[in-house]
Amino acid sequence: MSKTLEKGTAALNGPLWGARARDWAEVQEGQFAAAFDAVLAHAKVGPGTRHLDAGCGAGMAAARSALLGASVSGLDASAELLEIARERNPGKDFRQGDLEALPFAEDSFDLVTGFNSFQYAGDAAQALREAGRVTRPGGWVVIMTWGEPEGMEAAGHVAALKPLLPPPPPGAGGPFALSNDAALRGFAEAGGLTPVEVRDVETPWHYPDLATALRGMASSGVAVRAGQHSGEDDLMAAMEGFLKPFEREDGTISFGARAKYLVATA
Repeated sequence: MSKTLEKGTAALNGPLWGARARDWAEVQEGQFAAAFDAVLAHAKVGPGTRHLDAGCGAGMAAARSALLGASVSGLDASAELLEIARERNPGKDFRQGDLEALPFAEDSFDLVTGFNSFQYAGDAAQALREAGRVTRPGGWVVIMTWGEPEGMEAAGHVAALKPLLPPPPPGAGGPFALSNDAALRGFAEAGGLTPVEVRDVETPWHYPDLATALRGMASSGVAVRAGQHSGEDDLMAAMEGFLKPFEREDGTISFGARAKYLVATA
């Protein structure tokens, strides 16, 4: 996959993802919980597992891993998200920084996960080499991204945001660039990893009402950037236009989503 952002992406991504950190933590992060749990189960996380979540966000995946007995650490670009991650994982090692320069020693972890993170590094191959460096021999690196967009209802929200965003850098692959199995395997190999297998997991999104759905979906760094570029009113109108067809008689909102993850060795 081509580079998506300039190198040193913590400086750019941190403010975007930190702008609505509490909304992300309270509403949106949990929409991916099924994928977190699928990966942790696949990796047989348990007591003694040393787990680094690279691009840990507000620490939900790490907290779920810790409940299984893992010793968890995390890294993220956003100070605001890390504050919440530390609240959820008291006493654990959570650091701010770039994926391209992980501040951990070689062979420190049994499992390194990148839940929708590695592909947004300015130098994705370097970020994966770093993940491999800190993973012990025989350990696993897991890369999660969007599933195939065809037939996935959640893909409509990406389409709704696209006109509100600034033009992408030349060569940028877009949010579904790694949704193809072959592309995801090639992405891992470009970072010096050896792909083992690729799996899909359903991650349906549910909200109690429209206001909560808007609050959650507007909290991603991509949505924040769209609002900054095109205005908050246009962002909310686009999100509401996407969400309204999924609103039920009781006011709840639900629609299908799908993630894809690759398991690799260093």
